[in-house]
Amino acid sequence: MVRVRFAPSPTGFLHIGSARTAIFNWLFARHIGGKFLIRIEDTDLKRSETRFLDEILEDLKWLGLDWDEEPIFQSRRFDVYRQKADELVAAGRAYRDGDAVLFRVEPGRTLAYDDLIHGRIAVESDTLKDQVLIKSDGSPAYNFSCVVDDAHLGITHILRGDDHISNTPKQIVFYEAFGLTPPRFGHMPLILGADGAKLSKRHGGVSVEEYKREGFLPEALANYLILLGWMPKDGREVMPPAEAVRLFEIAEMNDVQAKFDIQKLRWLNAEYIMAAPNTRLVPLVRAHLAAANLPVDSFPDAYVARVLDLYKVRAKTLAEFPPMIDCFFTDDFPTDEDGRKHLASPESRAYLAALADRLAGLGDFSHAAIEDVFRRFAEERAIKVGPIVHPARMAVSGKTKGAGLFEMMEVLGRERVVARMRRAANA
Repeated sequence: MVRVRFAPSPTGFLHIGSARTAIFNWLFARHIGGKFLIRIEDTDLKRSETRFLDEILEDLKWLGLDWDEEPIFQSRRFDVYRQKADELVAAGRAYRDGDAVLFRVEPGRTLAYDDLIHGRIAVESDTLKDQVLIKSDGSPAYNFSCVVDDAHLGITHILRGDDHISNTPKQIVFYEAFGLTPPRFGHMPLILGADGAKLSKRHGGVSVEEYKREGFLPEALANYLILLGWMPKDGREVMPPAEAVRLFEIAEMNDVQAKFDIQKLRWLNAEYIMAAPNTRLVPLVRAHLAAANLPVDSFPDAYVARVLDLYKVRAKTLAEFPPMIDCFFTDDFPTDEDGRKHLASPESRAYLAALADRLAGLGDFSHAAIEDVFRRFAEERAIKVGPIVHPARMAVSGKTKGAGLFEMMEVLGRERVVARMRRAANA
């Protein structure tokens, strides 16, 4: 059975690149009917923190990943690493140097393996110095603890970033020293910024937590990270993780570096927002509205859902909703500077006052009936609809653009629409 693992270090938040590594390991395991395991690499006792571990595991769950066994912690296995190092010393494969233990690398060998993504990779052992197994402080070296644990877990395939290619031959010699067959290795090209440089904060968020906070849906972020390493043969881009599980083939993974394009991610997120049912979106948007200090608790879910129906096609992230729809939840909304001109003339204010009176007596406050009032009003005065629509939009929303004005008015309701139009007319 295929057994893969993801091995985060709880010394910071979950990096986008690490999240992609986790997703592909999970994808491979779920596609092939294998096991996806978690190992916590917390040998750096000073920098490892529980809050980071909790956040990492929560982010993995948020992305839709599940794992099959209880995570193991390297910090609890120091005795195991020392015992394994002692075995190699006893076998003459390692030696002590003070409190440290080093592995003696045999010169004159070619260490080769078939990478699942890059193909054949070979390294001469003469380029490797003797490898530290146990450091002088008693903690295990990274490559050694990885091999001990992967062997213990029965890991059959290791999918990780290209930055680990240099570690692989060092790990292979440890497997050989223990008489074990190394797992299959696959190294994914690193994620770069749009400018071709290593992904960093200057390219935008680098942790999953940042994208969660900014209002990206987990399936959209997971979908995008998958596209940074693999695309199905039919070229589809909108592909929920469950669908990716069905279609994924490890042999089709890209062997070239991928560039992180925030605009592409925003587009993809917008696709998921448009497709999401309101039962899912309403609580998520409520949280963003509350964070923006809007009194959303005063409004029922059905009302919030009606607002979302007007704006789902406009938002690329959940964080964009509050400034778009604040006028639906408070009368104290900001006014676009560019739109003030629509309320400046006495004529515009007179139109608003007259329209407000007509709307106040309208029995059917549907968008179709409201539109009919506006068009009849324009016909009576032999004017275009624009000179009355723009002031009305500013009066009821404070914005120069948004959803259809008449649909907005229907959702806002007669009382608020009339009050706001009269307020603007008398300003």
